Amino acid sequence: MNHRQSAAPAGPAGAADAVDAIAAQWAQVRPDLETTAMAAFGRIYRIARTMSDRMEAAYAPFGIGLGEFDVVATLRRSGAPYTLSPRELSATLMLTSGGMTGRLDKLERAGLVTRSPDPNDRRALRITLTDTGIDLVDRAVTAGLAVQQEALGGLSPDQAAALNDLLRHLMTTAGPDRR
Repeated sequence: MNHRQSAAPAGPAGAADAVDAIAAQWAQVRPDLETTAMAAFGRIYRIARTMSDRMEAAYAPFGIGLGEFDVVATLRRSGAPYTLSPRELSATLMLTSGGMTGRLDKLERAGLVTRSPDPNDRRALRITLTDTGIDLVDRAVTAGLAVQQEALGGLSPDQAAALNDLLRHLMTTAGPDRR
């Protein structure tokens, strides 16, 4: 069945969005195309970009960006003593060692993490969240969650749960979860 996106959405929102306009343009020039996936991933991409910008703004008052937040948040949620190796951090955050080094340099200069020799391997390092880092990440995660809750504010609790279920299912069917 050929499903073409129309200028008027079928959902309860009641207003067409930019993705509907794109799908409608494709329907005009290529009516043979099935654009449901394009519309879904177009919306996911646009939401991700918008939320990334909003999260950067939420973390800016703390002197960190989204990338630095990811590092300190990973250390914080690892539990006491809030220590991981650079390799463990890189794997969790899907970063190259060079990308991780830059983030760690900035966080160390800010007094949020320390680097120390690994007691079990003289060639390796351990990255530890400082008390200042713990305080900062605890305040930053609260600010970030407020932004995310605001973004979901137009959904009922049941809709938010359904959205999470659908996205979880999509992640499992679209490919391996690399985070």
